[in-house]
Amino acid sequence: MKKLIDTLSNIWKIKELRQRILFTLALLMVYRFGSFVVLPGVIPSVLKDATSGNANDLLGLINIFTGGAFSNAAIFALGIMPYITASIIIQLLGFAVPYFQRLQQKEGESGRKKITQITRLLTVAITLVQGGGYLTYISSQGAVDPSIPAGVFWFSNIIILSTGTVFAMWLGEKITDKGIGNGISLLIMIGIIASLPIALISEFQLQFGSGGLFKFVLELVILFLVVMVTVLIVQGVRKIPIQFAKRMVGRGTNTMPIAGARDYIPLKVNAAGVMPIIFAQALMFLPAQIAQWFAGSNSALASNDIMIALQDPFSVISSIITFVLVVIFTYVYTALLVNPKQYAEYLKRQNAFIPGIKPGKATADFIDNVTTRITFWGSIFIGLIAILPAFAVWAGINTAFAIFFGGTSLLILVAVVLDTLQQIESHLLMRKYDGLVKSGAIQNKSRMQGIGASM
Repeated sequence: MKKLIDTLSNIWKIKELRQRILFTLALLMVYRFGSFVVLPGVIPSVLKDATSGNANDLLGLINIFTGGAFSNAAIFALGIMPYITASIIIQLLGFAVPYFQRLQQKEGESGRKKITQITRLLTVAITLVQGGGYLTYISSQGAVDPSIPAGVFWFSNIIILSTGTVFAMWLGEKITDKGIGNGISLLIMIGIIASLPIALISEFQLQFGSGGLFKFVLELVILFLVVMVTVLIVQGVRKIPIQFAKRMVGRGTNTMPIAGARDYIPLKVNAAGVMPIIFAQALMFLPAQIAQWFAGSNSALASNDIMIALQDPFSVISSIITFVLVVIFTYVYTALLVNPKQYAEYLKRQNAFIPGIKPGKATADFIDNVTTRITFWGSIFIGLIAILPAFAVWAGINTAFAIFFGGTSLLILVAVVLDTLQQIESHLLMRKYDGLVKSGAIQNKSRMQGIGASM
């Protein structure tokens, strides 16, 4: 406890770090405030009643990521999600389109600036489309004040929604530049955390009312263990040792060989991050949409037992399919991110090699085999994390609290917190203070990322 107090005191002593933290907290408060500013002409009470039963579908997921702004019909109702969608599209184009490949890999800082500009423009376009769909949804729920002309309602609110998303994007970029942590990720995290206190209180009341206080404590212990294991996997790497060739220094009779330095290539166990779960969940929402489309014309299809099970993310069938999809997408996304040939070429340029492995194709094959093996276990873990909320619901935990036991929410929370702690750690170490941990994984992580980032 004393070390924790000393560390917090050291953080406060560093003026730059203190200002960055306060700046970040201030902008996060602005973002949360905007989540409660209702769009003009919307009756929020009607919309909340209409969306109260949608906690398990796509709209419920969006509402979680926006911190309740979606169900509040707030100016930040779309949150930062259009920007995330645009970033994913640009990232996928970078794997398939030569122009974007050139921008990402060969044009350096100018290429990154162009990609950033294209992403911003695409964000605005996506916001206009999603904003129109959101306003249509609000109108279909009868949550629009009938005294307001339809044209005025649509024109004004589509501008407000677009401005809200662009402003949220600006807040994220400012946090990244002048605050602490990745701004866009922090905005998503703060939206997810916003629902945690209410979910925790509801679960406590549920278990306390049924005399299961011990069960509530056991749930917290299990959640803590799940978070710890998730941290280990997120930070887990397979170190491939590399050695730089010997070089000769000196002249004439004074020439002597200098042994090559040793280092390693860090291959992440979970290189794909949270993307496989996002893709799998997006596909799993399709059955629900199909059922809604055919509900009027084909009631037998909509009432089919399998279709009903697919609409429930906590059903056995849905959980099995989600697990399989996550495993498949983990392999696919890792294959796109990790390029063994690129690693082999980099080592050759740096006059380095993997001990016992020939340069060139043999090195690429070795890295590919190692990546395949560690991705297997990483994909199994990510698949289990994706369906852990279903196990929590089966154990009697309410759905609002169960989502924190796994899935996208848990991985985002863990990844963002670790990234923010790493940045705080670097500020402490630069000022000769002790880090958050003296010999933990956070300090070692910055060194391991060096070779991977340079490739």
